[in-house]
Amino acid sequence: MSTIPPSALQSAQPPTVPQGFNSKQPGIVTLYPLSNYTFGVKETQPEEDPSVIARLKRLEEHFSEHGMRRTCEGILVCHEHNHPHILMLQIANAFFKLPGDYLRPEDDEEEGFKLRLDERLAPVGRIGEGEEAGDWEIGECLAQWWRPNFETFMYPFIPAHVTRPKECKKLYFIHLPKTKVLSVPKNMKLLAVPLFELYDNTARYGPQLSAIPHLLSRYNFEFVNEDGNVVAMTPGVGPPDGYVPKTKVLAGDDTDMKEENGTL
Repeated sequence: MSTIPPSALQSAQPPTVPQGFNSKQPGIVTLYPLSNYTFGVKETQPEEDPSVIARLKRLEEHFSEHGMRRTCEGILVCHEHNHPHILMLQIANAFFKLPGDYLRPEDDEEEGFKLRLDERLAPVGRIGEGEEAGDWEIGECLAQWWRPNFETFMYPFIPAHVTRPKECKKLYFIHLPKTKVLSVPKNMKLLAVPLFELYDNTARYGPQLSAIPHLLSRYNFEFVNEDGNVVAMTPGVGPPDGYVPKTKVLAGDDTDMKEENGTL
């Protein structure tokens, strides 16, 4: 049985590079590896309401006194094996939610949101020891979900017959730094969920969380390793300054998987 030599499978011709295709897009977003972050636990944070009915009743009381409830949640993104992962909380091994919560009536939107993120994820005892309160980079608002009535349903639009929505929930892109310490309450889990797991998975995650891959599709990502080097990027994005792509031998007699001298 004849075999094809490896050289016959390799092309001496460089690939055809298309024209730029990044007009009107946001700037490139840098994602750092999950291993860059340190995770811990802190005291239990019990849910304020024992049931859905109690939660909706409290919402009704809030609306009658303060008007529409304002809620902010964060989309925190890192990567594992060069694929974006979303950090989210799991409660009672069943209920998934993003970090954040409703704002107090007197709170400024961004400052109040940072306080809520601290409550969920800031490490206890490290504020003032290299960690600062409210140390979050709040990025763009990626989505708004509206609750038209005192019910569980929320929509990414205001229905035509609704003039006084009861709650508006905003989802913000939170830009994570190169390293950070995060602590989660003992009664919750902090998960890193890959985009492919969320996509089109409303049965498990619901319409808000399963829509996150759509919200992030507008961005081009560059993936940085633990040494701070860009190791991958979204196709269509130009390489960083000084970077010369080189072919890597993925199979063959070069067992050390060294880079070849030729360019891609």
